[in-house]
Amino acid sequence: MKDVISTEKKPIKLWLDDIEDSAMSQVKNLANLPFVFRHIAIMPDCHMGYGMPIGGVMATRDVIIPNAVGVDIGCGMCAVKTNINDLDQTTIKKIIGGSKDFKGGIRSSIPIGFSHQSKKQDEKWMPKPIEEFSFLDGLYEKALKQIGTLGGGNHFIEIQKGSDGYIWLMIHSGSRNVGYQVAKHHNDIAIELNEKWFSQVPKKWELAFLPIDSDEGRAYLKEMQYCVDFALANRALMMHNVKEAVLNICPDTEFKEMINIAHNYAAMEHHFKTNVMIHRKGATKAYKGEFGIIPGSQGSASYIVSGLGNRESFMSCSHGAGRKMGRKQAQRELDFDTEKNCLDKLGVIHSIRNKKDLDEAPGAYKDISVVMANQIDLIKVEVELKPLAVIKG
Repeated sequence: MKDVISTEKKPIKLWLDDIEDSAMSQVKNLANLPFVFRHIAIMPDCHMGYGMPIGGVMATRDVIIPNAVGVDIGCGMCAVKTNINDLDQTTIKKIIGGSKDFKGGIRSSIPIGFSHQSKKQDEKWMPKPIEEFSFLDGLYEKALKQIGTLGGGNHFIEIQKGSDGYIWLMIHSGSRNVGYQVAKHHNDIAIELNEKWFSQVPKKWELAFLPIDSDEGRAYLKEMQYCVDFALANRALMMHNVKEAVLNICPDTEFKEMINIAHNYAAMEHHFKTNVMIHRKGATKAYKGEFGIIPGSQGSASYIVSGLGNRESFMSCSHGAGRKMGRKQAQRELDFDTEKNCLDKLGVIHSIRNKKDLDEAPGAYKDISVVMANQIDLIKVEVELKPLAVIKG
């Protein structure tokens, strides 16, 4: 831990050296909520979000806050270790596919950006539908075309070389439009109810809450969990298709069991002898010995880690490098040639094609080595992964 702020109703424990003013303002709002338990934990990748900053961990009593989970419910990481020791660039390009020279591959089987599947996917990949009537009923059919798709923004597929000497496959993605619609629906309900109750929480904080034991709270918890399950299913189908693309080019490849973690969700957990609702928004569970994944930015290292079970962080750690620039700011201020040449020199097959792609350039993110150094009391690095190729939406 780097610092503790004690000026608000609850202490704020920070695992970073500096934080933007807008994010700190949101952190202080969290620390002044009437139902917050013990303290607020801020991870080293923290930056501003909606209501609650990304990289925040908050425990509450008796309530859940949709905006403290976020709109991409269940967004997270998965990674698979292979038995391959090395891949040359030509082989990687064949696996990626989707080009004039190398057709097929990952790009032909996984829609990226705003693209969905051209036809409904096999329902065996989908989580079991919630039986009773819910807001999800109208989204299920659409989800059959969204499952197995990457999305845009900071979501990615990477082929990596591990410090253990093996090639790894990694995916970052979430619950697509399903999670967004569920988040928006229940946040709107929370706003309406909080106004009706003359809530102490100012509307401008964007932290409307739902009591856990209310019909509305129970509905959100159930549908949030469905979105977490859908996000995992989405990553699992993509990883299946990535492995198929690898096998088509390298037929003797073997794959270890998939590691999966989510970093946008809430769950009832036991901390400091109390059952509390832990909200992790852009934060990863780091119970003692539990494997996790902390990705870097495009062109920097990612990490397979194991948790140290630090109680003060509610057994959590960062979910990545964290942004240091907004998307529009990065497109305005970063130099295209500098960012592209940096990745070219590293030998990474990347996705910086024009100035609009600078929102996902390495310069838009914090230094992952600093982020990792700031949380040595939260996690232990098991494998460091260097990117060989990156696919982004």
